[in-house]
Amino acid sequence: MSMDLNFWRYRENAAHDHMAVYQTACCDGNLMEELENLPIDQILKQIFAVFSDWTIQDHGRDFEKEGCGAFQIFTTPQIVRFDCYGMQEKDLNALIDILIDFGYPLYDPQISARFDSWTDK
Repeated sequence: MSMDLNFWRYRENAAHDHMAVYQTACCDGNLMEELENLPIDQILKQIFAVFSDWTIQDHGRDFEKEGCGAFQIFTTPQIVRFDCYGMQEKDLNALIDILIDFGYPLYDPQISARFDSWTDK
């Protein structure tokens, strides 16, 4: 099963249109005034640390481990998107936890839901 996991944070007082952000920023890679910049380098360092026993290719953008699946990372200064393939729930949760630790809630386009009740709403 494949799925994508998307993360961003709105600027204070910005209108919240999750589907527009998903399409414009996460899929098309365009920057949006409504979004904050993320500490991409710090986030990537944490991902590399947590998934250090996975095979990492394409300059740190493709991760794969036998029996655990694979994921690719797409970033802009404002978003992080993981495209996940055949991954186990514990590994998906590890990705989600990394971004939550940085204060960025998950948007799951498979169910059109953003899990942000603890943050910027």
